[in-house]
Amino acid sequence: MKPLRWTALLVCLPLTLGVAIRADEKPGNKQKEEPERYEFRKEHDPNGIGKFYMGREIAQVMGHQGAEWLERPEREKEEAPSKLHEILKLKAGDVVADIGAGSGYHTFRLAEKVGAKGKVYAVDIQPEMLDIIKKRMKEKKVENVVPVRGTESDPKLPDSSVDMILLVDVYHEFSYPWEMTTAMVKALKPGGRLVFVEFRMEDEKVPILLVHKMTEKQVKKEMESLPLKWVKTDGSLPWQHVIFFEKKKDQK
Repeated sequence: MKPLRWTALLVCLPLTLGVAIRADEKPGNKQKEEPERYEFRKEHDPNGIGKFYMGREIAQVMGHQGAEWLERPEREKEEAPSKLHEILKLKAGDVVADIGAGSGYHTFRLAEKVGAKGKVYAVDIQPEMLDIIKKRMKEKKVENVVPVRGTESDPKLPDSSVDMILLVDVYHEFSYPWEMTTAMVKALKPGGRLVFVEFRMEDEKVPILLVHKMTEKQVKKEMESLPLKWVKTDGSLPWQHVIFFEKKKDQK
């Protein structure tokens, strides 16, 4: 998500406002939300959608109009993505999913890491973002990236097929965090990794809007009921922490 100083230049456009509706729901056949899972409040952060999960307000989603910001040249200095990619310790032949891939900033770098025998699923709910990725695939002649249009509640990944799922500054924007995380865990191979990269709420100096930050404690809390185990948290990036979970090996 964008730094505070960019707010006047780049509007964070929500894809959902107020009560979020699943993208896969059909008119007249809406699924009821479980009241104990999500809470709605009239008074809330203007940069959130008024929907809360485990006490945390869900943030508005950056629209495809913000694609240029994702590719800004100063991103390396601000976020050190090249260092992030080293921290991930990917191997040639790995199958990776970049959830909320956006313009493909991380996607194409991950594709280089896993090599020709590997694969990167570039998942996004915005067709405009996927169009950008497809165009770049053609320009770069990249063949190991698979664009996937997910929904707000399902990344549309094959079961037990992915070695690592990466979520860079996106989990806090999920309208259906429980449903999405459950589906992502299902897509992981036993022992596969789910990696959260979130701006540190613990650090007031990180110049990001409050609802677009998360604490390590909150991320762990939201993963507690899933068949995951926390592995480690890396705090060496300038603004973000990298929180690693692993799918329990006895889970399919």
